[in-house]
Amino acid sequence: MEDIKTLHEQLLEAGVHFGHLKKKWNPKMLPYIFAEKNGIHIIDLNKTIDGLEEAAAALKSIAKSGKKIMFVATKKQAKEIVVEAATKVNMPYVTERWLGGMLTNFSTIRKSVKKMLSIEKMLTDGTMDSVTKKERLTLTRSKEKMEKVLGGISQMGRTPAALFMVDISHEHIALAEAKRLGITTFAMVDTNSDPSKVDFAIPSNDDATKSIAIITTYLTAAIMEGLQERAQVKDADDDSNIEEYNERNRGLEITEEDNAGGRRGRGKGAPRGAAAPGGAPGAGGGGNRGGAGGGGNRGGAGGGGNRGGAGGGGNRGGAGGGGNRPGGGSGRPNPVKR
Repeated sequence: MEDIKTLHEQLLEAGVHFGHLKKKWNPKMLPYIFAEKNGIHIIDLNKTIDGLEEAAAALKSIAKSGKKIMFVATKKQAKEIVVEAATKVNMPYVTERWLGGMLTNFSTIRKSVKKMLSIEKMLTDGTMDSVTKKERLTLTRSKEKMEKVLGGISQMGRTPAALFMVDISHEHIALAEAKRLGITTFAMVDTNSDPSKVDFAIPSNDDATKSIAIITTYLTAAIMEGLQERAQVKDADDDSNIEEYNERNRGLEITEEDNAGGRRGRGKGAPRGAAAPGGAPGAGGGGNRGGAGGGGNRGGAGGGGNRGGAGGGGNRGGAGGGGNRPGGGSGRPNPVKR
């Protein structure tokens, strides 16, 4: 309860409860409005805390799963705050102009990012030393222009799993693209916006710098916790896999005696064996290719094998009788005279 009171006081001091003028309000924000004072709507901070905690839990879960969360805030008062927060948790961000199709046409945007990275590499490895000064200056300006818009998503290889936005009315293009792709959306929603357009709405003042800072900091801390838990689980899994591997391979010695009665072993139990244990060609029964024993498929000197060498009953008997393909004895059966 003390934590809730403390958070409530911090939100109150930051001015999170101040909404827009009454004439600019959106009727769908009615459940989140506490009162009206001097023509300005006051946001219910209890609803703000509920939305904030719900959004933090969802963001923590997404971060723990290893997916990316994009921060979007092109408003002047939110740029620096969002850049610092996104950089802290190593997440992509957009704080300059939102390029149309940044999500729905991500493959084309990715090509522009690769071009920017290639120019940057050329400028650093000395490749541009051989070109003229004008060409080098042109490429440098082109790189700076692209980096200003695309610098925050240069390390993003695929579309993000979630979007966090400041002021959905201002970021309506990003919201529309996210909705089209089915991306989960989180946003600070003021009294002049429609909270039903986002999956996780946080009713709050999206114009004041302090309000944006406290909400963004709270959510960033939740994302950081998710990343830390993911790292701990990954380390624990690696340790358990190593222990399991060592335990499984401790004291195991594979010998020929362990394969008793096998296809090529030297075990006992030949069904038709007359001599020694069978298995490998040459001296045993009970194996598929028995040597000197009976019951081997290819018996060397035993009977009953399919391919008996010197035994009888084999399909390919060597010196024995009854084999289909005799080696040195009566193998192939004589034709019956009628």
